[in-house]
Amino acid sequence: MKPTEGRKRIVIEEIQPSVNDGRYPAKRILGDLIEITAAIFGDGHDHVAARLLYRHASQRKTQATPFAALTNDLWSATFTADRLGLWYFTIEAWIDHFDTWTHDLAKRLAAQTDSAQDIPLALRIGANHLDAVALRAKAKSADARKLTAAAADLRRLADQNLALYDSPITTDLIALVAKYPDLGFATKYSTELPLWIDRERARFSSWYELFPRSSSLNPGHHGTLRDVAARVPEISAMGFDVLYMPPIHPIGTAFRKGRNNSTTPEPNDVGSPWAIGAPEGGHTAILPALGTLADFDALVHTAQSHNIDIALDIAFQCSPDHPWVAAHPAWFSHRPDGTIQYAENPPKKYQDIYPLNFESSDWRGLWDALFGVFKFWIDRGVRVFRVDNPHTKALPFWEWCIAEVHKTTPDALFLAEAFTRPHVMYSLAKGGFSQSYTYFTWRNTKADLIEYFEEICNPPVSDFFRPNVWPNTPDILHAQFQIDDLAQRRSIFQQRVILATTLSSNYGIYGPAYELLEGRPAKPAAGKTSSEEYLDSEKYQLRHWNRDDPNSIAPLITQLNRIRHENPAVQRNENLHFHTIANDNLLVYSKSSSDYTNIILTVVNLDPINPQSGIVDLALDKLNLPWDATFIVEDLLTGASYTWSGQYNYVALTPATTAHIFRITRT
Repeated sequence: MKPTEGRKRIVIEEIQPSVNDGRYPAKRILGDLIEITAAIFGDGHDHVAARLLYRHASQRKTQATPFAALTNDLWSATFTADRLGLWYFTIEAWIDHFDTWTHDLAKRLAAQTDSAQDIPLALRIGANHLDAVALRAKAKSADARKLTAAAADLRRLADQNLALYDSPITTDLIALVAKYPDLGFATKYSTELPLWIDRERARFSSWYELFPRSSSLNPGHHGTLRDVAARVPEISAMGFDVLYMPPIHPIGTAFRKGRNNSTTPEPNDVGSPWAIGAPEGGHTAILPALGTLADFDALVHTAQSHNIDIALDIAFQCSPDHPWVAAHPAWFSHRPDGTIQYAENPPKKYQDIYPLNFESSDWRGLWDALFGVFKFWIDRGVRVFRVDNPHTKALPFWEWCIAEVHKTTPDALFLAEAFTRPHVMYSLAKGGFSQSYTYFTWRNTKADLIEYFEEICNPPVSDFFRPNVWPNTPDILHAQFQIDDLAQRRSIFQQRVILATTLSSNYGIYGPAYELLEGRPAKPAAGKTSSEEYLDSEKYQLRHWNRDDPNSIAPLITQLNRIRHENPAVQRNENLHFHTIANDNLLVYSKSSSDYTNIILTVVNLDPINPQSGIVDLALDKLNLPWDATFIVEDLLTGASYTWSGQYNYVALTPATTAHIFRITRT
């Protein structure tokens, strides 16, 4: 079938970044210099020109910037995103007849001793091109006059029939012509591709999780939001900038779980915070034992004064006592006997939780109510949400809901607690989640860590997926932490938090359990498997933590957070590079700032029992260093400095020292 216009000769393809061919936005950060690349080409030898057209979603008029050629028909253009929210871009390209002519003329002038070059004819052709540009510039009379004059100059020069000609083309003339491209047969990419621009905390954040009810200084006393506010200066001093609390809502009494997930609770058992809802209210109410909405507002204010975001846990599920159960029975699944289906993940049973039914006949009402939960807390100053098990809710709901939130609150951030299949996890990220939990907890060998982080820190995944790595959570006590020997347990806790803080720009810990080396499982190991549940889990009871315990690794965590804040190289992921060392117990990797003024090289001993050593084979080009360079490596953990030379250098670590975090300085 013939095209509508067959004289459009340019092909535009392989545009990056593009997520599912523009179905979802690629993600970047406010203030980023955003690079757009594409393959742009035409037939024959005519030269090609192209421009990037971009706009914020609130703007109708586009801005334009030219593409520059890279190599083999690949082109690049950049612009700076100076506003949060949704942006669009597309590409327009055309045959640049004037640029083709100028390069042709240059070659003729270089060979003009050959009479066949006919320089005067070439000059008259150029004059015709300038006449056409002048017509396109007629609205700008001054430019049009300059172009007409330049055309006349070329014709006068042609009439002289000189034996040798100098080039009459100036950079000013080239720039003037470029202002008025011939777009008559330009090819414009068929769609505008989306970009989502987040604030910096989406890319770089350090999360601290605590249970408010365990925050009292008095053992056995139920903690409050005021107790949490009193801890904010300490958490800030440790270097954390997001304080995340599990659900703070009223807890149901029906089928309440007792200590260690017992189905026969004692009268004073406090239940699971994820069994949301009681006569006092549901997802927009606060458990009375924690305090009031005024106390919550005061906590938000205190956190903001310390540059900390309060992150709320959004768990869209209900206890049997939730007001929605009586008011909206259609929002739940009913069994043949008429009872509501409680949550199950066989063999686990959660009798105290009713899942929501996203195939409900009243799904529109359900969606609106869930959006209303976000809106309620946003109106109270919350801008960060950790979403519980989003993969068990309808994916179209999240895409709609997050977009609705972002219409009025583009600085809102969403962390997906989605320990699920890769395609589902990635789909949530594409649909709007700012960050996501990862499989980091279960990546324990050198090969697994390298393979996984190379996947999630590079395109195409990194264009839409931002990892947030957690060594532990209230649900996950990995078998590697379940070690009786204190020295070995300390070593593995140190190792995993060093990996988390230096491999990923976003990380979090469930504390104080982590800094106090909590490693007691609910059930002892059986064969090669063990329970990942904690003994005396905070999910079901109050805990009192001795934060003055001399075994605490809080000083190390504080030091790591300070290193993160002082070194831009570790505040992003796209610059991660793994270096070679012939020892499977040593992992070596580097991160560099975009201008290489800050370079961090990390060496981690993955063996919590034995000393390890080896020769690092550095890819010096990844560090912007010549192959014969001599440079200083300063260990930011110990303060020691060493002089290294060239590609190969020796390292040694014990289980107690765990790691080197070197800052590289050229001599």
